[in-house]
Amino acid sequence: MGEAALKLAESDSFAIANVSLETQHAVEQFLYRQVEILDEQRWSEWLALFTEDGRYWMPADGAQTDGHRQPNIFWEDHDIMKMRIRRNNHPRAHSQAPHNRLNHVISNVIIESEEANGDIVVRSRFHCTEYFRYRTRTFSGKYRHYLKKTPDSYRIALQRVDLVNREGPWDYVLQWWL
Repeated sequence: MGEAALKLAESDSFAIANVSLETQHAVEQFLYRQVEILDEQRWSEWLALFTEDGRYWMPADGAQTDGHRQPNIFWEDHDIMKMRIRRNNHPRAHSQAPHNRLNHVISNVIIESEEANGDIVVRSRFHCTEYFRYRTRTFSGKYRHYLKKTPDSYRIALQRVDLVNREGPWDYVLQWWL
């Protein structure tokens, strides 16, 4: 199990840390910026929000504590995320013609823990609407992030996405990240 997955697994997912208003505000603004970048499909900026060893994780089972060597909807490192971006943006990517549009709403941002070095474990709730080929799909669930403190902001060491409808039937595969 990687350090980031271990941090989330060991963290109390119902805890509420006593943090400064500045920290709370900075974390909220970071998360709001992340979903805005996703909605605007600014992929290189989104990828830059992750640490070099950062992961995007959407487990297939809510009880999972690690994504390694287990079934997942997504368990992606930088290389896989870059490959997905190249594949979906390729001029012959007919599965993406026309491109989809996403709209995220994020709320209930609660910091679970703050380490002495400023690293954060935070949970939040989200609702995402996808418009693609004249159809609308909705996704909702809980995010959990392990954020590494940097001099100017944060970077994502791990983003876990627990969908409410993870086992539901989908007409087509998720092409992008929620």
